[in-house]
Amino acid sequence: MIGHDLGGRYEILSRIGGGGMALVYKAHDVLLNRKVAVKVLRQQFVNDDEFIRRFRREAQSAAALSHPNVVSIYDVGQEDETHYIVMEYIEGNNLNELIQERAPLQAEEAVRFAVQICDALGHAHQNHIIHRDIKPHNILIGNNGRVKVTDFGIARAVTSSTITHTGSVLGSVHYFSPEHAKGINTGEKSDLYSLGIVLYQMLTGKLPFLGESPISVALKHLQENIEAPRSINPHIPQSVENIILKATRKNPSERYSSAQEMLLDLDTCLRSDRLNESKTIFPMFNDLEETRVMPAIRGDIVASASAERFEPKVVVSDTSTKWADGENNKNPKKWKKPLTVVGVTLVLLALIIFGFLWLLDKLDTEEVEVPYVVGMTLADARKELESKGLEAQDPPIREFQKDIPKDQVFDQNKQNMRVKAGSAIVLYVSDGPEMVGLKNYVGQMIKAVQEELHSIGITNDRIEIKEEHNEQPLGTILEQTPASGELFDPLTVKLSFLVSKGPETVEMPDLVGEKLSTARKLLKSLGLVLKEENILYEPSYLHEKDTIIMQETHMPLDQVPKGSDITIRVSSGPPADAKSYVLNVRISPAVEGQSSEVKIVYSDARGENMEGITRTITSTVDIPVTVILAPDTVATVTVSRDNQFMDTKTISYDELVSGTGSSGLTIPGEELVPPTQNTEEQPVQGEVNGSDGESTTEGESEGSEQGQ
Repeated sequence: MIGHDLGGRYEILSRIGGGGMALVYKAHDVLLNRKVAVKVLRQQFVNDDEFIRRFRREAQSAAALSHPNVVSIYDVGQEDETHYIVMEYIEGNNLNELIQERAPLQAEEAVRFAVQICDALGHAHQNHIIHRDIKPHNILIGNNGRVKVTDFGIARAVTSSTITHTGSVLGSVHYFSPEHAKGINTGEKSDLYSLGIVLYQMLTGKLPFLGESPISVALKHLQENIEAPRSINPHIPQSVENIILKATRKNPSERYSSAQEMLLDLDTCLRSDRLNESKTIFPMFNDLEETRVMPAIRGDIVASASAERFEPKVVVSDTSTKWADGENNKNPKKWKKPLTVVGVTLVLLALIIFGFLWLLDKLDTEEVEVPYVVGMTLADARKELESKGLEAQDPPIREFQKDIPKDQVFDQNKQNMRVKAGSAIVLYVSDGPEMVGLKNYVGQMIKAVQEELHSIGITNDRIEIKEEHNEQPLGTILEQTPASGELFDPLTVKLSFLVSKGPETVEMPDLVGEKLSTARKLLKSLGLVLKEENILYEPSYLHEKDTIIMQETHMPLDQVPKGSDITIRVSSGPPADAKSYVLNVRISPAVEGQSSEVKIVYSDARGENMEGITRTITSTVDIPVTVILAPDTVATVTVSRDNQFMDTKTISYDELVSGTGSSGLTIPGEELVPPTQNTEEQPVQGEVNGSDGESTTEGESEGSEQGQ
């Protein structure tokens, strides 16, 4: 059933409960996109036309109820032989589970629940609907604390063919009203009796009547008074006990006249002025139909009565004494004749009674003890019942049981009692865990699949996830084990999924400043793609031709999927109208033969005060300096030697265009004076120096001209 689209609208998600007559599933209403509860009639009842007719009629009547404390009925339908009722889905627990966990409840909480149940019953009674099966199992407590009463009208649908099934009667017999137990028509006050039993159980943690069989419990409802709740739980206020005692009176006329009257009493029972009110005393109720224990009639009393009835009496008087004596003496045997008649009559009666008892004994079927077959396989259970003169009802009632192997009996309707030989025993047989067909999850996202699996009871510790890089988006299921369509038990299955981690990624390198050829090799080694159409060329003063200027699509250190296309901007060199000029700088060391540090700084279209060349020289050298000029700009070249400014050369764009620019820059050094010359030879030397000085002056003049 799980995974089936019932009526083409309700997608069955998981089983959430069940009873002797129906199973309840959680489902998704695909039309209205909401969660609903779907009650499905068990298969053994699908051929009972009267049951189906009443089932649907009562469900339709319950659907007319609209109350915040009544589970709403949304739809009633049939698909093939499946009859179902769609109702409101409540997140929470039923009252029976709450009682098992926490009973006895606090008086305030129990009264709050009872008020809401009573309000729901009042609404139903006003609409002429009697619940007939009020018990904690049919009362839902939502996570918000709101009470919802469910299963309205279902009890009326039980027929003679289903009344013996334990699922329809045994589960409710502890909450029967006396009139319900008698089998007579029940009314509103029967529901109030059941509510009183529920309130009793909430406050004491126990049921008022227990027995070995449903019949014994029903008889106690008829014959015995309930034990006072305060004798079990002295913390119960007297006012609340009085409500329980009144609601559970054997005589319906002594109970509340309506749910509204009981609701008013519940609303005020916890007021301070009522908590310690006196205990309500009810008059004795004598039910003429009540089962009683009568004293046995002894045999000697019967014989004495019979003899007295048939023995002739002699009348004695003063005037007839002689006559009587004379008659008796004269006919001594006359009195024996009536006695003989009586004796023969008694013998005949005894023979008739004996024959009647003998005939009853022959007609009366032998009673046998019902064997306990729970835990046996169905085949062994049948054999055991047949060996005792009994038989198993065919077919048995089968249910999915998560903890019981398939074909093992987990319950029987009669046990620990004697029944007539040949009686049929209803066996409840396990179909094992409910198996579910695995969907095809390949291509779906793992997060959504995990949520769906959680809804059918598969926890994360039974879901194995393996990951690998793939072209599919991150989190996409690539493979699953078991395969699609295989049947599995949601409580024990272990699933394995291979999930995509997305494409494999690499760290994007920093390409700015690299040559295009170098970038090509690096990107190829990383599995990235550089297409020709993704290389964007543009002119640049700052970057040489074929040097990467910018990364367009991915920045350095980004994680990039392998195979991704990369887009870059590459320098095509200076613009077409730019001018390039090579200035030759001829420079000598400060002292010939000694080393000097030379530093050249230039400013042009690429930037200001850019360091060009730094070199150590020991002799005169030529150093070419390339400058680039944009229209209407100038370039400067500044030369320093040994950290001392030596000279600056300016080149203008217009000079280059007109061809009038100077060819270079010359910076001479100093000549070394020989140490052997003395003062006496200075005049002669002066002449030499004079001539040399003249030539030196000319050299400097020439250098200045060159500089100009």
